[in-house]
Amino acid sequence: MRKEELVNFIDNLRKDFIENREQWENKTIEDYLEAMSRYIEDIDGYYKNTNQNINLEKVNWKVFSDILKGSSIYE
Repeated sequence: MRKEELVNFIDNLRKDFIENREQWENKTIEDYLEAMSRYIEDIDGYYKNTNQNINLEKVNWKVFSDILKGSSIYE
Protein backbone atom coordinates (compact mmCIF):
# COMPACT_ATOMS: atom_id res chain seq x y z
CA MET A 1 0.00 0.00 0.00
CA ARG A 2 1.35 3.40 -0.93
CA LYS A 3 1.24 6.35 1.42
CA GLU A 4 -1.47 8.08 -0.62
CA GLU A 5 -3.63 4.97 -0.48
CA LEU A 6 -3.32 4.86 3.30
CA VAL A 7 -4.28 8.55 3.53
CA ASN A 8 -7.37 7.89 1.38
CA PHE A 9 -8.24 4.81 3.43
CA ILE A 10 -8.07 6.77 6.69
CA ASP A 11 -10.11 9.63 5.22
CA ASN A 12 -12.76 7.13 4.10
CA LEU A 13 -12.70 5.40 7.49
CA ARG A 14 -13.36 8.73 9.21
CA LYS A 15 -16.18 9.49 6.79
CA ASP A 16 -17.68 6.06 7.41
CA PHE A 17 -17.57 6.67 11.17
CA ILE A 18 -19.35 10.01 10.76
CA GLU A 19 -22.02 8.60 8.44
CA ASN A 20 -22.46 5.16 10.06
CA ARG A 21 -21.54 5.67 13.70
CA GLU A 22 -24.37 3.41 14.86
CA GLN A 23 -22.80 0.46 13.00
CA TRP A 24 -19.42 0.86 14.70
CA GLU A 25 -18.79 -1.24 17.79
CA ASN A 26 -16.12 1.12 19.18
CA LYS A 27 -17.43 4.68 19.32
CA THR A 28 -14.87 6.26 21.68
CA ILE A 29 -11.15 6.70 21.17
CA GLU A 30 -10.52 4.57 24.28
CA ASP A 31 -12.59 1.68 22.94
CA TYR A 32 -11.16 2.04 19.43
CA LEU A 33 -7.53 1.99 20.62
CA GLU A 34 -8.18 -0.97 22.91
CA ALA A 35 -9.80 -2.88 20.06
CA MET A 36 -6.89 -1.95 17.78
CA SER A 37 -4.43 -3.39 20.29
CA ARG A 38 -6.38 -6.64 20.62
CA TYR A 39 -6.83 -6.87 16.83
CA ILE A 40 -3.09 -6.48 16.22
CA GLU A 41 -2.49 -9.31 18.69
CA ASP A 42 -4.86 -11.58 16.73
CA ILE A 43 -4.35 -10.38 13.16
CA ASP A 44 -2.19 -13.35 12.21
CA GLY A 45 -5.23 -15.58 12.77
CA TYR A 46 -7.32 -13.35 10.50
CA TYR A 47 -4.79 -13.65 7.68
CA LYS A 48 -4.49 -17.41 8.19
CA ASN A 49 -8.29 -17.91 8.19
CA THR A 50 -8.69 -15.86 5.00
CA ASN A 51 -5.79 -17.62 3.24
CA GLN A 52 -3.71 -14.47 2.93
CA ASN A 53 0.04 -14.93 3.03
CA ILE A 54 1.10 -11.80 4.91
CA ASN A 55 4.51 -11.72 6.59
CA LEU A 56 3.80 -9.82 9.80
CA GLU A 57 7.52 -9.72 10.60
CA LYS A 58 8.06 -7.34 7.66
CA VAL A 59 5.29 -4.89 8.52
CA ASN A 60 6.80 -1.60 9.60
CA TRP A 61 5.18 -1.39 13.03
CA LYS A 62 7.54 1.47 13.97
CA VAL A 63 6.05 3.76 11.33
CA PHE A 64 2.55 2.78 12.39
CA SER A 65 3.36 3.56 16.02
CA ASP A 66 4.85 6.92 14.97
CA ILE A 67 1.63 7.73 13.10
CA LEU A 68 -0.53 6.87 16.11
CA LYS A 69 1.63 8.89 18.51
CA GLY A 70 2.04 11.85 16.17
CA SER A 71 -1.69 11.98 15.53
CA SER A 72 -2.29 12.51 19.23
CA ILE A 73 -0.61 15.94 19.07
CA TYR A 74 -0.78 16.97 15.39
CA GLU A 75 -3.16 19.82 14.56
